[in-house]
Amino acid sequence: KSAGEQLDQKSRNYLDTIQGAAHRMSRLVDDLFTFSRIGQTQMYHLSLSLKDITEEVIHDLRQETEGRNVEWVMGDLPDVAGDSVMLWQAMTNLISNALKFTRTKARARIEVGARNDGREHTIFVRDNGVGFDPQCAEKLFGVFQRLHTEEFEGSGVGLANVRRIVERHGGKV
Repeated sequence: KSAGEQLDQKSRNYLDTIQGAAHRMSRLVDDLFTFSRIGQTQMYHLSLSLKDITEEVIHDLRQETEGRNVEWVMGDLPDVAGDSVMLWQAMTNLISNALKFTRTKARARIEVGARNDGREHTIFVRDNGVGFDPQCAEKLFGVFQRLHTEEFEGSGVGLANVRRIVERHGGKV
């Protein structure tokens, strides 16, 4: 028998609050560990298909799309030199954010693409979600910087991980 059955509603609410807080703290610790590890891990520079990595990420996140109407638009993505695990992590963070912030839309549209100006590739993930104030764009990629704190879950570390990964690859956000 569960002890929870013997508790009154107020006590069960306390336990739910404690359980939720413990889950969020566990996720934060995991995210901070990932952030720290990204800065210290040896990188492997391999020739990689960013298209293949992106398709793998979309496949890995398919549970988050169940019961949703998500239109995926995949542009031409380049082959790049980089660390496959780190690039997978960066694309996972970007695409999972797009999924999270389009959750309130009846039809989500998520576009992943690239542009090349002859010198460098610009990779982007675009969506039709809630958006953010462009004046706050720089803040988004800092640790614990969140613009939508109440409506959407998150630790505030994901985009900081993206920045660290991109910078370790010699790029910029």
